Amino acid sequence: MTDRADPAAPEEPAAPGAPAEEALTVASAVAGTSTTEAVAAANPLRDPRDKRLPRVAGPCVMVLFGVTGDLAKRKLLPAIYDLGNRGLLPPGFSLVGFARRDWKDQDFAQLTYEAVKAHARTPFREEVWKQLREGIHFVPGEFSDDGAFDALAMALAEIDETRGTGGNYAFYLSVPPKFFPVVVEQLKRTGLSDAPEGSWRRVVIEKPFGHDLKSAHELNEITTSAFPESSIFRIDHYLGKETVQNIMALRFANNLYEPIWNRSFVDHVQITMAEDIGIGGRAGYYDGIGAARDVIQNHLLQLLALVAMEDPTSFEAASLRREKEKVLKAVRLPANLALNTARGQYAAGWQGGEKVVGYLQEEGISPDSTTETYAAIKLEIANRRWAGVPFYLRTGKRLGRRVTEVAVVFQRAPHLPFSADDTEILGQNALVIRVQPDEGITVRFGSKVPGTAMEVRDVSMDFAYGESFLESSPEAYERLLLDVMIGDPPLFPHQREVELSWKILDPIEEFWATQGQPEPYESGSWGPTSADAMMARDGRVWRRL
Repeated sequence: MTDRADPAAPEEPAAPGAPAEEALTVASAVAGTSTTEAVAAANPLRDPRDKRLPRVAGPCVMVLFGVTGDLAKRKLLPAIYDLGNRGLLPPGFSLVGFARRDWKDQDFAQLTYEAVKAHARTPFREEVWKQLREGIHFVPGEFSDDGAFDALAMALAEIDETRGTGGNYAFYLSVPPKFFPVVVEQLKRTGLSDAPEGSWRRVVIEKPFGHDLKSAHELNEITTSAFPESSIFRIDHYLGKETVQNIMALRFANNLYEPIWNRSFVDHVQITMAEDIGIGGRAGYYDGIGAARDVIQNHLLQLLALVAMEDPTSFEAASLRREKEKVLKAVRLPANLALNTARGQYAAGWQGGEKVVGYLQEEGISPDSTTETYAAIKLEIANRRWAGVPFYLRTGKRLGRRVTEVAVVFQRAPHLPFSADDTEILGQNALVIRVQPDEGITVRFGSKVPGTAMEVRDVSMDFAYGESFLESSPEAYERLLLDVMIGDPPLFPHQREVELSWKILDPIEEFWATQGQPEPYESGSWGPTSADAMMARDGRVWRRL
């Protein structure tokens, strides 16, 4: 393939009203100074050790396997640019792509440039792009090709010499899970997983972490044969979302909620991740995996753990993990899985004003597939705080709208000194944490309707991130990639959490495997009737989203 000129674009002005400190961080990145130094220089009265200053990565190389995939183009490459644009990458930062393409450095740079222009969160700045471009390299090859990995090792050694990256490498496996073992074995064979004294080597693995408990064990054995546990970063991008992290702030920074965050006041908890899209072009990945393995085992059980855990002694990784593991270990399945779980497959219907096909008619899906696109389960937590409080988890594709939320629904008041007519339409108090798309928190409570009569009606008090903070929220991958390069692991699940999650889900999957075809539900609806029946048996209903 012939070389192409380096991609370039006309400089675009900064967004109006951009904070001065953001401009300072960009300037510091270009000038080769750290953000801490730049802020201190601008304000000599500010202590450079101030923990409010941004955390900046040290010298390192990010090696990205799977650069041509959708995740890399839509999330990872733009996130790397956004980190550079915010002054959080060192001047010598380098990005190495590895893929089965007959490409040269400039071809990968062109792909990166196009991904940044299309999907970056922050404004495009020519000076930031030029600095990032200087560190972009590409190594072609198959994952099973020893020669390609030998070439990768040589390329990284050369980058260490020319850009001062000090042998610090992060290997990001943005590849199908079946390739995890072979890539890890190659990194081990070439010695790339062995960190010389004074440097570090880390591996980043995208979910799913296995497809059941047994495969999770096997994957862990392969990975820990090359990297120590402290160098393995299992990415669940939901944990990088500001609103998910805000669950901890809401609970532990406020005395308002802790006294009522227990079985004495909480009636039940609903955790929902609804999508309004189908499987798209993911048939090869999704069929045989399904909604429960794809979403409940990781995203929703992690949300459950954050909502239900006791307060940690600190926000260090070990403390957070210890409390989450206690919750996951205390989770109990209902005795009757037939009555307390539901699964479905979307059928043809209308979505967004367009006629859409059913799951079994999607390209690449077998007409007799038993893979669920909707899953709902009821769980309980056997501890003093939550005994008897059901946690309802649901996820699905082709539902009414895209929304992820955690709803803590409180018990009704023990006594209402009103007539039945006064409170006829009064519901239960609820605190709803909106993870996406309208990030924020809603509190639902009863209030008197203006007038001469004592009529009480539900109202909502709303907090929205976009209205309360001037700062825009970084993408989840920005936070997580920076944490990898800094070596900060609190937001990454430990292997023990992964195993405990599979212990919860495996019996449900084994039961479903004996139940034949999932129940069909119309696209654009809110799932199969069995999910509503599951709630109705408990005298409850799913929240209207």
